[in-house]
Amino acid sequence: MQIKDITIILNELSNEENAAKQKRYLRNQFEFLGISSPKRKLALRDLLKAEKKLNIIDWTLLKKLWDQPQREYQYVVIDYLTAMQKLITFDDVIKIEYFLRTKQWWDSIDGFNRIMSDLGLLDSRLNQVMLQWSQDDDFWIRRVAIDHQLLRKNETNIELLETILLNNLGSSEFFINKAIGWALRDYSKSNPDWVRYFIEKYHSKLAPLSIREASKYL
Repeated sequence: MQIKDITIILNELSNEENAAKQKRYLRNQFEFLGISSPKRKLALRDLLKAEKKLNIIDWTLLKKLWDQPQREYQYVVIDYLTAMQKLITFDDVIKIEYFLRTKQWWDSIDGFNRIMSDLGLLDSRLNQVMLQWSQDDDFWIRRVAIDHQLLRKNETNIELLETILLNNLGSSEFFINKAIGWALRDYSKSNPDWVRYFIEKYHSKLAPLSIREASKYL
């Protein structure tokens, strides 16, 4: 798969009116081609299937895609890595970190949650990385650490989750407090008693937003 193949497909689907709406939605931070996620994924499905058969991740291609100005290219990188999840190893974290530290906003950051979660279940060394990231100066990196266990259910590492959350209590950053709430809310579906315990124990340190989000299913 080459970048020109992807560019041809995406350009054929571009829509200026949708692009303007998408750009406003993300506060005019990124350029868009105006392609919806379902259309993008359907159009690139065959290319990704062919790429999977090669049984190797083309990191050079992903870097070129990520550096394109239109936001859809960053989404393609996430689609690609999601499709190639089984090939991602711990040594690839440094490559993924580049994507997490550039062109940051919630839409790209959150797209890596499942990728990091699945890797962490396969390689426990990622736990230490997540602990380090939970104290990073970059709040987007901390957000990845906070929410990387979403959807793990009974496979959630409770000790890791609690430590990461404690490292971020007292923040005034909306995206951190929202992430804390989401992490607790998601885990409450599997272990509501623990989430109640956590909210009660740290109630004075939790932001109202975090408590509201965490209590949704309690």
